[in-house]
Amino acid sequence: MDSHWDRRLKAGEIAPDVSLDLHGHGLERAYDRLMDGMAQARSMDARTVLVVTGKPRGGDAADRGERRGAIRAKILDWLAASEHGGSIAAVRSAHRRHGGEGALYIVLRRGR
Repeated sequence: MDSHWDRRLKAGEIAPDVSLDLHGHGLERAYDRLMDGMAQARSMDARTVLVVTGKPRGGDAADRGERRGAIRAKILDWLAASEHGGSIAAVRSAHRRHGGEGALYIVLRRGR
């Protein structure tokens, strides 16, 4: 991912190919939706996935359990440990038009 691509993401100029809304789900259901959505995005050769997680909350991620901010706290670990981890080029905060602090862009590598 070059700096031009990164600038366009930060400016909200890139429309996500796929959107996944995990906000309001329990951890187990959110994990399942994330894995299914990532598999679908990869099968479609999508480049950018918007994942709505809800806004992050302070504190230790291990202490959150089912409370607010739990999905956001765990999503990077879930992705890294999944079969999709090697297909991810970058994870960036979303532009406010796409959810701002309550969402992430997942940029997938080409041809994976």
